Amino acid sequence: MSLEGKTVLITGGGSGVGADMALHFAEAGARVVIAGRRAAALDTVAAQHRAISPVVADVTDEEAVAALFRAAGPVDIVIANAGMAESAPLVKTSLADWNRQIAVNLTGVFLTLRAGLAQMKGRDWGRLIAVASTAGLKGYPYVAAYTAAKHGAVGLIRATAQEVAKTGVTANALCPGFLDTEMTERSIANIVEKTGMSAEKARARLVQNNPQGRLIAPAEVSAAALWLCAPGSESINGQAIAISGGEI
Repeated sequence: MSLEGKTVLITGGGSGVGADMALHFAEAGARVVIAGRRAAALDTVAAQHRAISPVVADVTDEEAVAALFRAAGPVDIVIANAGMAESAPLVKTSLADWNRQIAVNLTGVFLTLRAGLAQMKGRDWGRLIAVASTAGLKGYPYVAAYTAAKHGAVGLIRATAQEVAKTGVTANALCPGFLDTEMTERSIANIVEKTGMSAEKARARLVQNNPQGRLIAPAEVSAAALWLCAPGSESINGQAIAISGGEI
């Protein structure tokens, strides 16, 4: 497929799935704008392809998001990928912990998609994609705030899809299981620190959620995002697509 002439904006583009999607979309011919809070990480990704441009932005800040879209110019595809994960039992989750995860994983998605949809008004084609998680489709222990935020992101997509259904815009969520990324490595380190188990056992605990017995490769999420932008995807709207080896 070719995305020549299309512009895609990807938040959380400095690492993990966001970085992988940036490269895949650039290779498909799109102009890619990646956003995040870490300039050095964004620059490293942008240096890998001439079609990728970095913009430092905090998705939890309304004015920063508005400035990001002004810098990006007209966009055709918006991927709200920025996210974070922290774990703790519910009774040990502070209000600050809760607010931080809701801000990044839900409010950031809302601000990003709202700004993207505003730019798409009056056009006959557009794609809004949220990178959620299997945690947006089921519950996991010790990540109540993260799970609540990801459920919220899925609900936001389903509501938005109803609003855009009679236009050429679609809204969908991608819900991967545990990914082979830096975020999962941090989760493993957190399990090791809090339980004393080895890194190997901590990794195995996460892998066992996937019936295929493996972590999800970022490229698998990128492939799904590209499919949602390809001809023939026009009727895929309001879906929360699990990329999880059959976990859900």
